[in-house]
Amino acid sequence: MPRLILLLAVIAVAYLLLRRVRALPPHKRRGEYIKLALGATVVVVIALTLTGRMHWVGAALTGLLVIMRQALPLLLRLFPMLTSLRGHGRAASGGDGAQQSTVQSALLRMHLNHDSGRMDGEVLAGKFQGWRLQDMDRAQLEELLEYCRAEDQDSAQLLDSYLQQRFPGEGPFTGGSRPDQNSGGTMNRAEALSILGLEEGAGEDEIVAAHRSLMQKFHPDRGGSDYLAAKINQAKDLLLG
Repeated sequence: MPRLILLLAVIAVAYLLLRRVRALPPHKRRGEYIKLALGATVVVVIALTLTGRMHWVGAALTGLLVIMRQALPLLLRLFPMLTSLRGHGRAASGGDGAQQSTVQSALLRMHLNHDSGRMDGEVLAGKFQGWRLQDMDRAQLEELLEYCRAEDQDSAQLLDSYLQQRFPGEGPFTGGSRPDQNSGGTMNRAEALSILGLEEGAGEDEIVAAHRSLMQKFHPDRGGSDYLAAKINQAKDLLLG
């Protein structure tokens, strides 16, 4: 009877942990599944060792592998060579090191690629907090757009720009009127630098070049949006005084 109770408790804990992982954004699930698998392996190894079905050497090796897996982020920080190799791996898989700009609102953080003109981003608040836009289907994106329209117009306009690029010619999205493209707010220097993808100390030539690069990709006549173009122009005007 005690063994049955213990087994049911283990199954219940495993079920709750799996539900917790499935509720996470898709790009975070893989790491959590790995952690669950490692945890389950440790539990099984301990149980086999305590019942005499596994030699202590096997248990020690399993523990060592788990420790090494958990210590990998620390090793990458301590040995820059490993970090460099990981960076080369990312580059081979599609990371080209292109200059990026960031436009952030209360609910969204959007990244603009200067070379490709592509947009992507992540959700900062609400039901889909932590999700990447590229992992969301159209129904989820339209649900998010409704939420943005109710909570923050800047976020709604950012997401509307993303939807226009991802689903060209398929709008309007979620029904109803589209957000006012002329609305906007104040901008500080740090935000302006982030929008143009520049660092503090950037000179006039760099500002003009970054502005030109972005407008070539995100001008309304080139498939961009009035909102993004206004933000990019506002950033340039602020930095140039």
